[in-house]
Amino acid sequence: MAAAVAEVPAGERGATRVADRVVAKIAAQAAREALRTAAPHARTAAHASVTVRGRDDRQTLGEAHVRVAVELGYPSDIGAQCGAVRRQVAERVRVLAGMEVPDVAVEVERLHSPLQESAGRERVR
Repeated sequence: MAAAVAEVPAGERGATRVADRVVAKIAAQAAREALRTAAPHARTAAHASVTVRGRDDRQTLGEAHVRVAVELGYPSDIGAQCGAVRRQVAERVRVLAGMEVPDVAVEVERLHSPLQESAGRERVR
């Protein structure tokens, strides 16, 4: 018969740490997913920076404070797209990295207008 394996108490198992750059990649991908859903035909891009703070209670892997920079199509509902990005990033980081996300700052870095793209680099009025 096989010998029973003793359970190691949670406090003695060690700790898992998710690198900041991994969380940033998860956040950027989640932002792109949200933008593709909100505006499927628009040209969009996103990148993220993250600050992770550890937790003492061992119930989560820490808190991720996320800043996401996005490029959006214009004209569009910018507020709705930013809200969708906030929700998607917070949810995906929580699910995939096991971290709480108390805040997601969304910065609109650039707006892309079809008028600007068709007219070259001229100014849109």
